Amino acid sequence: MGGVDKIFADLGGAPLLSYAVEAFQAHPSIDQLVVVVSEENLERGRRLAQERGWSKMRELCRGGPRRQDSVAEGLKRLEDCQWVVIHDGARPLVSPELISRGLEEARDSGAAIATVPVSDTIKVVGEDGFVLDTPDRKGLWAVQTPQVFRSDIIKEAYFRAYGEATDDAMLVERLGYRVKVYMGSYDNIKVTTRRDLALAEAILKERGKL
Repeated sequence: MGGVDKIFADLGGAPLLSYAVEAFQAHPSIDQLVVVVSEENLERGRRLAQERGWSKMRELCRGGPRRQDSVAEGLKRLEDCQWVVIHDGARPLVSPELISRGLEEARDSGAAIATVPVSDTIKVVGEDGFVLDTPDRKGLWAVQTPQVFRSDIIKEAYFRAYGEATDDAMLVERLGYRVKVYMGSYDNIKVTTRRDLALAEAILKERGKL
């Protein structure tokens, strides 16, 4: 991103982070928000919250060195909630429908994650650069956020966490809980590069949001 912190990159005249936060701010099933940012962005984040009127924001707090450490910090600040919805601030195109779908799908199992079927052929490659295996893509799904959990399940998972986890569901799975997948959206992209930023802007224009 050319040295720019991606969550504060300009997207259609507003910081990228604001789109994700405001999708949850506007959702009727969401009662409180905790926003986790790096230490150097704390003051900037507080100013943004005040300017944009994030009335549901319970706290804006500092994250940790890893994604899972940041989520753990956020979980400490949630109180009196039955459900927890975890979302990446770098996914600005989350829709109200996607949030609602996650909450609905999590009701039975207590854990549900947004996913999309993998459309490309996937290769398992060894350290020497040669292909080891080609798994059947019919059973492969790319994981997104939101990820929705019953509060006691996700807090237990983080309290008993061990090893690295690239998403929240991994920690829940290690405790033996079943995690339901629900259909995400191919538009629900994670912004990592400037090309992703341009694509996000094009999608917002297509939706009539810009």
